[in-house]
Amino acid sequence: MSSTASANLPDPHDEMTKAAAPRGLSSAIELLRSHSLTTLVQQELERRILAGDILPGDRLVEQEVAGELNVSRGPVREAFRALEQAGLVVTEKNRGVFVRQISLREADEIYEVRAGLDDLIGRLAAERATAADHAELRALIAEMRVAGKAKDVSAYYPLNIRFHDRLAQITGNGTLLAAYRRLINELHLYRRQTLERGADSFHTSTRQHADIVEAVAARDGPRAGELLYRHAVESRSRLHEALERDETLPPPALVRETAP
Repeated sequence: MSSTASANLPDPHDEMTKAAAPRGLSSAIELLRSHSLTTLVQQELERRILAGDILPGDRLVEQEVAGELNVSRGPVREAFRALEQAGLVVTEKNRGVFVRQISLREADEIYEVRAGLDDLIGRLAAERATAADHAELRALIAEMRVAGKAKDVSAYYPLNIRFHDRLAQITGNGTLLAAYRRLINELHLYRRQTLERGADSFHTSTRQHADIVEAVAARDGPRAGELLYRHAVESRSRLHEALERDETLPPPALVRETAP
């Protein structure tokens, strides 16, 4: 073949590159779309669980969730895995995926660990919080006061979660934040129960949160840590008191256990 003829022929490597580029781009977009959908599904399921729309012990059916959210089953499956890592669901062999439920005794143990983490979070947050962080925390307290006066659990509870999560973020310690979030996810039912069943829970909770913010703003690490530690311990006590005052049966997933 002459050099002129070969010069007019397309380079097979160039043609392969051109053909592969759209396929590679399409695969990348599909992967990104799948990851985005997984995140959206995870966030929506987490919102429903923390809001009490899906209760501990409820079964999550992959096909049903996919149909309801109008997505394929792949992102739902991945979202289930992420929620399990976060401590919100468990996979039981030959049975399926269920929203995690823990006994009251297990909750007591988790509260003890949380109290220790909260102490550390308070000390680190007081050292590392900026003026902007102080303003953000105070703004959350203002919202909590409004929701607390209205005794609106649906409004107050997410603010409570945001407040503590923000404190953990302010520490700048990713390992601490991950450990804290997992514990909080496991305790969500009981924290909500405390607010719903405790007559004075809103006022007490808001006052304690306000005191914590002022200690953080004053850069008083030991006091911020102590206040957060006591807040966790007292939250556990208020839960027991609320359950004792309320003679009605708790939700089926809430297991009462008598301490030895």
